[in-house]
Amino acid sequence: MRPAFDNPALVNYPIADFASDRPITIRELDASGLNLSRDEVHLWHVALDEHAVESLQLLLNRAESVRANRFHFARDRNHFTVARAILRKLLSAYLRINTAEVTLSYGEMGKPSLDGHSDEISFNLAHSGGGALYAFSRGRDLGVDLERIREDFAGDDIARRFFSTSEVEALEALPAESQAEAFFNCWTRKEAYIKARGEGLSMPLNCFDVSVAPEEPAALLKNYTDASEVARWAMRSIPVAHGFVAAMVVEGHDWELKTFTLLPDS
Repeated sequence: MRPAFDNPALVNYPIADFASDRPITIRELDASGLNLSRDEVHLWHVALDEHAVESLQLLLNRAESVRANRFHFARDRNHFTVARAILRKLLSAYLRINTAEVTLSYGEMGKPSLDGHSDEISFNLAHSGGGALYAFSRGRDLGVDLERIREDFAGDDIARRFFSTSEVEALEALPAESQAEAFFNCWTRKEAYIKARGEGLSMPLNCFDVSVAPEEPAALLKNYTDASEVARWAMRSIPVAHGFVAAMVVEGHDWELKTFTLLPDS
């Protein structure tokens, strides 16, 4: 079992901390649809607390509503509800179908997949501390992860339990003031990679190496069971709000990243 880093008592995710290629409101999204070519990857930034849960919760199916109601804290419940509803909004815009026609199923670990259109679009999402990232592509696997930097979780015991020997050594070689950010660099890059591969908890985090130091580019350095994996994937660090780190892993290298911010209707 891997540790969960989120905490219900968080400040709002500051969406204004970064710039994207294009800000767009939900109303504009519904009206225009979205174009995504095979040589593009689209990444969406969303501040979950800025969107009204009352209207969006109507988009969830019964299984999603049941899962949302299992959360003890209202904030967690609302974040899950808004995150899943916005996923449906974005998928409907890419597929140019009604939101009600978007059919999602969930794997054993809760990962959503698209029924009926899975050969048309690939997607992945992550949310933490009120922020969410959504990645979309056509014809290539991808994964994304977002985490709030938590000093209390960035300890040697967790690193030694989940990271590779090389990664632990790289972390310990850094100045103390850089280690928390480096820990979460490592964590998000590893999670994005296993999400892109679609293996979830079945893939041990210590069977591959990623870069960790804050000044290093995000990179998959080694896969101990399949050396060809390093050339197969592109890994990027994603600029996000202060106090958070994020990473994305995409199959192949012949693609262009476009970023968007989804804003609530005014």
